[in-house]
Amino acid sequence: MKAVVIGGGTMGAGIAHVLLAHGHEVTLSEADAERAEQGRAAVRRSLDRAQERGKLADAAAVFANLSTGELPADAELVVEAVPENVPLKREVLGRAAARCPDAVLASNTSSLSIAEIAAGLPGERVLGMHFFNPVPVQQLVELVHHEGVDPANVAKARAWAEEWGKTVIEVRDSPGFATSRLGVAVGLEAIRMLEEGVASAADIDTGMKLGYRWPMGPLELTDLVGLDVRLAIAEHLAAELGPRFDPPPLLRDKVARGELGKKTGQGFFSW
Repeated sequence: MKAVVIGGGTMGAGIAHVLLAHGHEVTLSEADAERAEQGRAAVRRSLDRAQERGKLADAAAVFANLSTGELPADAELVVEAVPENVPLKREVLGRAAARCPDAVLASNTSSLSIAEIAAGLPGERVLGMHFFNPVPVQQLVELVHHEGVDPANVAKARAWAEEWGKTVIEVRDSPGFATSRLGVAVGLEAIRMLEEGVASAADIDTGMKLGYRWPMGPLELTDLVGLDVRLAIAEHLAAELGPRFDPPPLLRDKVARGELGKKTGQGFFSW
């Protein structure tokens, strides 16, 4: 299969890794040559790490199927992994829809309305494929469908994800879908507890890991996702679902100070 990944950041590079590792030809699309090269480098690093762990036999051979040129007209799948902004996602998918007339158009959004993204596009081809970070490791794909999507395209997306070794859950298009809505709710409450002095960040996380078998605590997860990303999702959910998703002042303060989590070296923990 020929596939396109739009956006070469953390999520886009991870998605490209998975597609390449399963034998697909992948075109990585970025806004300019510099960012495209950064994306290529991120994919190569990811593949090299997989080889070091014994997950890939030949990272260089797999990487050879990655290109950054024109989008192939015969692509079967396009996945966008650009920032959480409806007009931007609609714009990049619109260009891909024109160039790749038969491709399924998938958004990796974690919370935005798929129906809104699909507005003005060939909506029967648009759906949500929400991957999780780090994509090569995380097993889940949240498949999101809106009323206008062709069920045949949903079936294709499910089959591809299962071919990649992912477990698929299907969710109706709604604010935050299933995973972000639940994950953000717990994460925001953990931040409120820290803010109120109920317990330390380490103890809150240890309680969830040992008491509820979470692989990581909600505050560590927020650091991994990015405090700025979590803030944006919380603001969106608050606008759509009400004040129970209002971001705590502590979250806003940390984002304002540039304490965004692992990517900046400081969040609720030091990295």
